[in-house]
Amino acid sequence: MPHPPTHAHFPPSHRPRLSPLPADPEIIVIGAGAAGIAAARRLIERGRRVAVLEARDRVGGRAVTTLLRGHAVDLGAHWLHAGPINPLVRLGQARREPLRRAPQESHVWVGRRPGRPDEAAASARAFARADRDIGRGAAEAGPDRPAASALPPSLGPWGARVALVHGLVSGLPLSEVSLHDFPSMEYGDNFFIAGGYGAYLARLADTLPIALDSPVTRIDWSDARVRVETASGLTLGARSVIVTVPMMVLRESLAFTPALPPGIRAAIDGFHTGIYEHAVLHWPSSPFRGADRLASIVGGRHRPPGLLARLDGTPFHYFELDAPSAAAIDAGLGGADAARRHVRAVLAEHFGFARLHDLAIPAVSAWRHDPWSRGSWAVVPPGHAGARQALQDSVCGRIRFAGEALSRLQWGTAGGAYQEGMRAADAAADAL
Repeated sequence: MPHPPTHAHFPPSHRPRLSPLPADPEIIVIGAGAAGIAAARRLIERGRRVAVLEARDRVGGRAVTTLLRGHAVDLGAHWLHAGPINPLVRLGQARREPLRRAPQESHVWVGRRPGRPDEAAASARAFARADRDIGRGAAEAGPDRPAASALPPSLGPWGARVALVHGLVSGLPLSEVSLHDFPSMEYGDNFFIAGGYGAYLARLADTLPIALDSPVTRIDWSDARVRVETASGLTLGARSVIVTVPMMVLRESLAFTPALPPGIRAAIDGFHTGIYEHAVLHWPSSPFRGADRLASIVGGRHRPPGLLARLDGTPFHYFELDAPSAAAIDAGLGGADAARRHVRAVLAEHFGFARLHDLAIPAVSAWRHDPWSRGSWAVVPPGHAGARQALQDSVCGRIRFAGEALSRLQWGTAGGAYQEGMRAADAAADAL
């Protein structure tokens, strides 16, 4: 049986002050992750009465910050990607939040030694060529195909590394990812935030009318007013609803009366589950120096897809787990302990057991086993590239969807979810 997600055992570092729900909301927002918070804030700005229902006992969705050894650590989303188009970067700058730009320098480690300058340069050239060719393929007209088919065949010894990293950041191996939907985010202008991304989103939820521990089980839109039912027996009515829960939850845990139109249902059901997990390392003697730097570890039997070293200049690191790694861990039935054994085996191969004398692994995420996430984000497989745009249309003007899965430019990110929450809120407010 899948193990319960260990991230659920860690309390959030910030709990916002929430307001009570209005007695007669005009719009109900389902979910208090980034999209739900954005929708509620925008509706209130526009003078609308809104009620937010959240299944968890906290806000933030797949972004949560906890304190480990006194330091703020994100157990979910931690990159603020695509700075020029990310609304959470613009908002953070306006609020004077402690944003810091992600460094461009990275580490290369080959076998049991630091990479030479020529190896680092060869790696950079391989990634640049792959990005150029995949981007060219994504812009082509014609039938959709797997993103893996656009990888240039002559990347040399770094080709496997390129495919591995792109599979990690896509949520699935490139053979299972639509080329026409391949992420087009610019990774050269990213940010981190001191105190954690989840804590930032929680601050944005301060004073919002949110009811926690209120999982929605059914949306009845058979009459002029939409009725929303929760597992606790609460029923609310409103003129419209904005649904921001993850696609994987929407697909399996939320009923609609009457059923959704076939085209909307097909768009929802066609997404695949993306996996991006990380183990949090506390490793003071790590050989990596320089805050917030990515590390490429190559050579040997184990091929870790990613490592982010020295978070905020501390001894904390993220060891990233992709879909194949997570599947292998789950097959071992060892839960978080199996993940820890896997991480130690990989690090021991590349750095030696002696170097791990002070390694601790205090947390391992498992969003794929979280009942309110069921995965890290939604992935569009080949042939399903129109799904995101299809879900941006309302259902009879009364049901709207929002979340990272609807964002073409920022999918898989809290910034994309926030952007879509604002879009859906504006559409709902305009309709009123």
